Amino acid sequence: MTTTTDEIQACLCGSGLAYPDCCGLYHSGKRLPDTAEALMRSRFTAYARRDAAYLLASWNAGKRPASLDFSEETALWHSLQIINCKKGGVTNSKGIVEFKAFYNQDGIEYFMHEISRFVKTGQRWFYLDGVIKAAGKTEAGSNTDGNALCTHGGCKKFKSV
Repeated sequence: MTTTTDEIQACLCGSGLAYPDCCGLYHSGKRLPDTAEALMRSRFTAYARRDAAYLLASWNAGKRPASLDFSEETALWHSLQIINCKKGGVTNSKGIVEFKAFYNQDGIEYFMHEISRFVKTGQRWFYLDGVIKAAGKTEAGSNTDGNALCTHGGCKKFKSV
């Protein structure tokens, strides 16, 4: 059996699991994220992998763009830090996830701090929209690999997936 890079590489969402055992399950359609945080993590990983199909499919139909174009994307997204979750649990129909996403562009480290809203339709979570709170270069010594799991409110521990 041939081992692929995906099979041995940790998922970019920060769970510590290999991609096929984590966000790969969502991206392949084998499983649906059961919390807003899990959807946020899977969307970050999809964005880093330039998986436009998954991003569009997990976007609320009323807010979703017609297409996504990664042809000029040069940023290398590498880590995610969940800062806070409000609701967004298995029994909720709405949720908010605050996060920082970290990337490298032209050898310089940057971050984007966003608050995103999610809605659940039936048993499926969708990204609704987000507000970028801050973006810019990361400071020397900042924690760019702080893939902390959300421990607030309706969030569930991601490693139990």
